[in-house]
Amino acid sequence: MTALNHRYDFVYLFDVTNGNPNGDPDAGNLPRLDPETNLGLVTDVCLKRKIRNFVELAKGSESGYAIYVQEGALLNEQHRKAYQDVRPNDNKVESSKKLSPKNDEEMERLRGFMCANFFDVRTFGAVMSTGINCGQVRGPVQMTFARSIEPIVPLEVSITRMAATTEKEKQEREQSTGENEGDERIEHRTMGRKHIVPYGLYRAHGFVSAKLAERTGFSPEDLNVVWDSLTQMFEHDHSAARGEMVARQLIAFKHNSALGNAPAHRLFERVRVERTESNGSKGILPPARSFADYRVELDLDDMPTNVEAIELIS
Repeated sequence: MTALNHRYDFVYLFDVTNGNPNGDPDAGNLPRLDPETNLGLVTDVCLKRKIRNFVELAKGSESGYAIYVQEGALLNEQHRKAYQDVRPNDNKVESSKKLSPKNDEEMERLRGFMCANFFDVRTFGAVMSTGINCGQVRGPVQMTFARSIEPIVPLEVSITRMAATTEKEKQEREQSTGENEGDERIEHRTMGRKHIVPYGLYRAHGFVSAKLAERTGFSPEDLNVVWDSLTQMFEHDHSAARGEMVARQLIAFKHNSALGNAPAHRLFERVRVERTESNGSKGILPPARSFADYRVELDLDDMPTNVEAIELIS
């Protein structure tokens, strides 16, 4: 495949309804937020995970689209595959716990194997230098944290489980029933908590470097896979915990050169997200509860020379 030769910058808008888009394990799985502004946050790692999951579903076992970072994978065993390809007659490759390239040329061949075979390595990059050393790769596609347009107010919802998990627990429940049977049953329920955001519209920015794409072999076909992932990944990631998550807008700015024709932040400023007034309301608006409560505007006036705005989701 021919490497990508145009730089891209993009704005990605998605929302969540009655769900937790990205829980923080250090805060009891509360939705992540900026404590100074109460704006919601979704990490770049979370978004990349969803892209990986979609590619794994969409491409399956197709050559060149294996996923390097996946649940339960032994990363060093992925590295070993590169050594098996580069050193087919070396018996030590099969059993060694530590392997290192003999020279710079071999390092390039190892990195080349990883980029050619693993989609997420040639897209996002990877650190592959522990144990069985395949070096490091800087990926051409990078994303920022997503930040909500307005402050969010997470809700804590109590949930219960009526079923017992063990025979002992079942017997304790049966023995506890008596005069206040109803109260006793409630007392012995398993209680839990879940945290949700009633509604939040999030915005993330992304960057695609054509110069780094040259190093990893990231192609226009790979970029189309990224666009498809951002468009469809939430459709294959539904769960009770995440509620309803929907990709709302994806606006890409295509530069007519590898290095780019305008600063990314100037292009991002052309995408404005504002609240709409409903029922003639003025001043303080009620909390947003749907995407219809927002208006997204793309300013195309006096666009920089050799930069094209493409609405991939509108």
